[in-house]
Amino acid sequence: MDIIVLIARILFAYLFLTSGYGHLSQSQAMAGYAQAKGVPAARYMVLSSGVLIIVGALMLLLGVWGDLGALFIAVFLIPTAVLMHGYWKETEPMAKLTERIQFNKDIALAGGALAFLALFAYAGDNLGLTLTGSLFSLG
Repeated sequence: MDIIVLIARILFAYLFLTSGYGHLSQSQAMAGYAQAKGVPAARYMVLSSGVLIIVGALMLLLGVWGDLGALFIAVFLIPTAVLMHGYWKETEPMAKLTERIQFNKDIALAGGALAFLALFAYAGDNLGLTLTGSLFSLG
């Protein structure tokens, strides 16, 4: 079981490591998009969210308070879904569909992050293949 959870952590973290890198390396372009969506202090938000998801992904991947890392990712995803992918605001059918897909993806990934949070918090030190135990406890 430990190896399956490790593989799941690797696959899940990969998305956020690459996305976080994009936030940092392409912050100007991403800030312009965020600003167009009405995000205040767009450049700061892009850079800080990039750091947040990289740190969260590394914590989850390495098993260093993986529950907290998963929470960082969920804290990024839920507001991002609402602020950046408000499909209900779109009038053009293809734009509405694209934003709905992105919204649903972010919400589903947030659910996955919360599942990782619960797994780490429930299993604690028994999860295996981690560098530390969990920060939170559900067990």
